[in-house]
This record gives sequence, C-alpha cells and structure tokens, in this order.
Amino acid sequence: MTPPPASDAELANALRALAMDAVEAAKSGHPGMPMGMAEVAVALWDRNLRHNPGNPAWPNRDRFVLSNGHGSMLLYALLHLTGYDLPIGELKRFRQLHSKTPGHPEYGCAPGVETTTGPLGQGISNAVGMAIAEKLLAAEFNQPGFEVVDHHSYAFLGDGCMMEGISHESCALAGTLGLGKLIALYDDNGISIDGEVKRWFTDQTVARFKAYGWQVIPEVNGHDVEAVARAIRKAKREKERPTLICCKTVIGKGSPNRAGSAKAHGEALGEKEVAATREAIGWHHPPFEIPAQIYAGWSAKRRGAAAERKWRKLFADYERVHGSLAAEFRRRMSGDLPGDFQARVDALRAELEAKGESVATRRASQLALEALKPALPELVGGSADLTGSNLTMVKASKAISRKDGGNYLYYGVREFGMCAMMNGIALHGGFIPYGGTFLVFSDYARNAIRMAALMRQRVIFVFTHDSVGLGEDGPTHQPIEHTASLRLIPNLDVWRPCDTVETAVAWTAALQRSHGPTALVLSRQSLPFVPGAARAIERGGYVAADALAPKAVIIASGSEVHLALAAQKLLEVPVRVVSMPSTSVFDRQDAAYRESVLPKGLPRVAVEAGVEDYWRKYVGLEGAVVGIDRFGESGPAPELFRYFGFTAENVAKAVRSVLQ
Repeated sequence: MTPPPASDAELANALRALAMDAVEAAKSGHPGMPMGMAEVAVALWDRNLRHNPGNPAWPNRDRFVLSNGHGSMLLYALLHLTGYDLPIGELKRFRQLHSKTPGHPEYGCAPGVETTTGPLGQGISNAVGMAIAEKLLAAEFNQPGFEVVDHHSYAFLGDGCMMEGISHESCALAGTLGLGKLIALYDDNGISIDGEVKRWFTDQTVARFKAYGWQVIPEVNGHDVEAVARAIRKAKREKERPTLICCKTVIGKGSPNRAGSAKAHGEALGEKEVAATREAIGWHHPPFEIPAQIYAGWSAKRRGAAAERKWRKLFADYERVHGSLAAEFRRRMSGDLPGDFQARVDALRAELEAKGESVATRRASQLALEALKPALPELVGGSADLTGSNLTMVKASKAISRKDGGNYLYYGVREFGMCAMMNGIALHGGFIPYGGTFLVFSDYARNAIRMAALMRQRVIFVFTHDSVGLGEDGPTHQPIEHTASLRLIPNLDVWRPCDTVETAVAWTAALQRSHGPTALVLSRQSLPFVPGAARAIERGGYVAADALAPKAVIIASGSEVHLALAAQKLLEVPVRVVSMPSTSVFDRQDAAYRESVLPKGLPRVAVEAGVEDYWRKYVGLEGAVVGIDRFGESGPAPELFRYFGFTAENVAKAVRSVLQ
C-alpha cells in the first residue's frame, strides 16, 4: 500500500529532526532557529522558491540567503531534502573538519549555498546586492516578450541581523531603490544568546522598515505554513517595494523543556531532550533517518528541472531574436572579460607611458576607468558619498535610480553596507562591482572586505586619501595602520601604486583576478611619474632604478617611491630602488624572481607613510624602516611629510645607518 503524501507538519518535523540530530552528533551548534523556522522554510522552499537542485548555478534561479547563518543546519537540511548533492553523510559530519557542512554556511563548500553567512547583518546586505544585480541585469537584457532575468532574492534573518547596524544601511537603500524582487522573512522569536531581547532590543521594527519604504507584513504566525505562504505570495505581487514578512515563532519549537528559551539557541539539546522532542512532535525514526514519502514530498528535482527547461526554451528563442544580447549575457554570467580586453589594456599603458603625467593616483585611477569602463559594461561602480573625492565616476557612468538601471550607485554614507552589497552583486553574477571611500574608513567596512576575501569574490575596493598626505583634515582622517592591516587579510590583493602606469596595472590585475578581491590604495596628492616602459609592475615588485654593484636596497610603495629615487641620487654609494606596489603579488612570485629583486645579503630600507612593523618581513631586524607609528596631525600635506620625516634626506640617512 502506497503511503499518503507527507503533510506540511511532517516536512517541517524532518527539518527539526535533522537539525537537532546533527547538532547533537557534533555536540555543538544552534538547533533553536532551525526548529523555530521549520514551517517558514516549508512555506518558502516547498511552495515558492524557484530553484533546481540539479543545477545550483542556473542563472535565473531565485537566490536564498540565510542571514542568520548560525542556524546553518536549516539550510543543510533543506539542501539535502530537496535533492542537492549533499548526502546524509555530510549532515552526520556537521561542524567536522573538511565536511561540506561547516558551522556557518560557506560559499563554495556545499552546493546551493549562495553566500557565506554568520557575521550577522551581512547576509541580508548580500541579498540587497543580489536584488540590485537582478534589477540591473533585467533593465539591460530583458526585451519585450523575453524576460530572461526575472527572479527573487529571499533572505531569512533574525533579531541579531536586525540589531547590527549594517542592516540599517543596506535595507534603507533597498527601500530607496524600490527593490521589489527582495523578500525578507524575519524570525521574530524574541530570543538571542543572552536571553529575552526585550531587555535590549525595543526597536519598532515594523515602523522602521515602513519608514525605509518597504512593504511590511506584520504578525504572521510563523508556525502556520499557509499563513506564511500567503504572505510570500502577497510579497511577490508587490513590484515597487521590497517586503519584510514578520514571522512570530518560538525558538526551539517542539522541544518540551527548551522551546522559547535561550537554552535552545546555541547549544545541543542533549540526549534526553532530543528523545523528549521526538516524542513531543511524533517523530518516531532513528537519528538521520528520513522516510521515503518525506523525501518525495521535499524533492524539488522534477519541478526545478522543469522550471529551468522552461527558462532555457525562452532563452533559446531570445538568442534567435537577440543574438548579440544573448552572447553578452552568457559572457557576463560566466565572468569572462571581453576578448579585446588585453589589447585595450596594452593601448592604455602605452598611452600613459607616452604622456608621463604627474597626477594623484586617485586621478590616475579615474583615467584608467575612463579608458576601460566603456569596454566593460559589467563594471558597476559607486562611492560612499565621496564620488568627487574618490573619483570613481567617469563619462561612461550612469547613475542608478529607483526607476532606471545604470552602472553607478550612490551608496550614501554607508561604507560597511556598500561593501557587503558589492559582495552580493558579485555573488549574483553578471557584474564586477567597485566602490570607493577614504582609506581610513576601511575600518568601518573591514568585515565585509574580509568576507569578500573568504568567498574569493571579484570585488574592487577603491580607497583614496591614503596617508598623512590627506592634510588638513587631521588624524581622524589620516590612515596610519590601514594599508598594513589590509595586507594581513588572506586572499586580499592590496595595491598601492606610485603613478599612472602602476595604477593602470593595478586596475588590470584587479579586473583579471576572478577568484579574489582587490584593494586599491590611492593618494590624494599628485605624484611624479616614474619612467621605465619595461617595468615589471604586474609582478608586484620590481627594480625601479638600479645601480652598478649596489650596496643597499630601498623598497618603497606609492607616494614614497619618488622619495626613494631622490634619496638614491643623494647617496654617495650605489643603491638599488625597488617599487613594491603589491606585496601579496610579489610574495607569490617564484623564489628566483624575488631574489633577483631583493638579493640576499644586501642591507634594506623600506619607506612607506604607514606603520613600520609590516616592512620588517622584508628588511629584517637589522634593516631600517622610514614610516610612521603614531597618529597624524592637522596641517598642509607638504609640511606634514617634512614633519614626520618623509624626505629624501631622511631616507638617505636611514640607508647610511644600515651601511655602518
């Protein structure tokens, strides 16, 4: 006799069981959120989410972000049950070394995980970025009768995401832009690690999101599948505003003794409570055992494949009518650069070499963008209210508005939100995002920069006003430790170029780097051009000016390269000058090349308008560093450089000190 189809309650309880079993097996994790959001997950994943487990990278799939990523077992259970290549053995290995089910969802680990989440508030911000990307791609590629870009971005989020300030930044902009394809489901359970949030979180969330310009659907019973599904359908009908669905839930739902308490949030229930929960919810199956009818009820393979086939037929028709657009869409979604990209880069470099202009590297960055952006429609730029200072806008830029697409976004004073949204844009596909702010404010955005590096996303962070050369704004705005600090982030390439050509090479490297982010650290003040058409800039460090039988090496970056060159002329002994715009790129070169630039045995001096310690890896304890290990001062830039010892004479003095 064929068993009856699985009920909504059984589908939800399968999620609860897998979550509590995996956390119990690991003796670590967060069972409360998955158990509390089980019915919400049924309403979205079983009734509304358009996805194909057989092809997690299908371009027109809905995007799903688990912003409250501590509840990762909810996502892993959903991926397993709906048919993704995530076998039950991986759920049994939850939180174990090299499993596909780490403690928080990690992009590129389990199929179907759209972004790395866990640092609260960033997931919903990624989802805003994904919705921006969908909006822009639709405006660019959709044609009458051919809506080849037409999908939603969904996010689950909890009280922690609501409390993090970044959610204010990104969600406010989402309302301003009218991102109607963005739907967030709020797990309003009133509990966080420290207990009942009403003691420290009394925001009027409904009023807050309405003020942002969102549609808000309040007081939805999060344990009523049909009520949540009805709210999602209402959200999908809204075309002009993002939607927040407030789902009232009980954390740890089903646990007789821990439901509704902080005890359910971040620790295993324990064997006795797991057994009691099984009895309470009527789940009479051993750990990690799912009945066949529940697998059948959850499987999204057939309908997912059908949805993708329908879209591919539409795209094939689109390709016959709009062949060039279809080819461009394929290129963009694959992440490939245009075929003539290298030729354009070569032409740009030759032009800059010929002109030999002395300009600020922020201006050199704009010159590179002026040349490259018209050929790269995937470049989506922006700035955190500093467009005129960061010089991130060019003639080919078109401002994005509520009604129109474009390729330039005014993020407002939202550095952290900007960087997290750029991560979402990159994750969505079809774009290479870049955004600017002052280098000193990279502190605000640091965790989003770290997440870009962790996820290996092609995101370009443009940081200008890179030293005390900022001048009169004083120490609050003068970065000291920031460049060195950014260099410490694994997989982030940091470039601090010294002139127009080095800046163009840095941009080229950033654009060609498809598996990692780049930070461009740029000067406010004009810098002299450094001649030398054969410079091996792309290798991160190279000999900018050599000498016969050198007795020492001066290593410099950015605005200090010209000081090193000037010091070379003042010295009585032959000295080699090395420009090192990117330490990470230089460090990846083979040992023979590195030694050809920095020969063993030669004393070394490093020069950079920032903290000294980082350069000890190159000069050693016996070398010297001309740097700055204190906060700056307010005053004109030339006076500040002299005051802090950034002069050719002082660099020459440092060289003499290591030769004694």
